[in-house]
Amino acid sequence: MIIYGKNVIKEAILNQRKIYKLYIDEKSSDFKFMNFLTQNNIKFEKTNKGFLNNLTQNAVHNGVVAEAKDYEYLELEAVLDNSKIQKFLMLDEIQDPHNLGAILRSVEATNFDGVILSKKHQVPLTGAVAKTSSGAIEYVKLILVSNLYQTILKLQENNFIAIGTDGLATKSYKEIPKNENILIIMGNEGYGLRPLIKKGCDMLVSIPMQGKVNSLNVSVATALLLYETV
Repeated sequence: MIIYGKNVIKEAILNQRKIYKLYIDEKSSDFKFMNFLTQNNIKFEKTNKGFLNNLTQNAVHNGVVAEAKDYEYLELEAVLDNSKIQKFLMLDEIQDPHNLGAILRSVEATNFDGVILSKKHQVPLTGAVAKTSSGAIEYVKLILVSNLYQTILKLQENNFIAIGTDGLATKSYKEIPKNENILIIMGNEGYGLRPLIKKGCDMLVSIPMQGKVNSLNVSVATALLLYETV
């Protein structure tokens, strides 16, 4: 896959992700970054900005683009650990790669145990997701499942409290338990949680809004809920 941006590629290298080819803008004068590449035995090729623009479909690449090994998903069973309290985030049909990237950055910052994604109707892991995550994608456990509702039931069997968001919920996000196994579930940017997913929740919470706009961007709302649990 194509990834881009200095932070993204630096974290990929530090995490020992396989880099097949790396291109740098021939006009770059960032010798510190190039020294980092040399110190880590990463070969690179200098090329023109137009070539980099074509590789990234005119994304903001900061003059650094790489062909790297795809990001990999894990099985839920490989991440579950009944010997300790765990916290997972589940995303129900997030469509915007920038939202997903920003969410992954918050997940890494709050040290959540993983992000559960569906195989269907979910934005894929792309260079745009990695760039927005500012490299945090390297350190977040990404768990792919076939059915979100069945996964909620499975986690509840493992003593997890499933907490969803709903603008009409009477409980505040401030009431989220802190010393329990927690599954935070965030819904689609437009319509929120699907009815079946909402039905599977043990608790629905809302974020009080004081202004005239009645909702927050999903990545901002997610960050608030994640930090509230820690």
